[in-house]
Amino acid sequence: MKMVMIAYNEAIDAEVMEVLENCGVENYTKIMSAFGKGITSGIHLGNDIWPGKNNILYVACEEQEAQQILACVRELRKNLGKEGIKAFLLPLEEVT
Repeated sequence: MKMVMIAYNEAIDAEVMEVLENCGVENYTKIMSAFGKGITSGIHLGNDIWPGKNNILYVACEEQEAQQILACVRELRKNLGKEGIKAFLLPLEEVT
């Protein structure tokens, strides 16, 4: 099993959810209004000085589905250009 973590700018939430639905993702956990700083995305703290926030999605899945999700995110990154989205693949040791 794998855990795919996708962190992205809240401004592109609709686009991310549409791509994941088209990619076949049915189950996920979404954390909204996360703060953070990325090398390419800059600082998002949700205030006047550092506006914007991020959302984070977690998807627990098999290796094959994880690779499909990563491919979908790569394609979305190409289409969005400057807007921030990153995906990370993590080992998932147990699901109970």
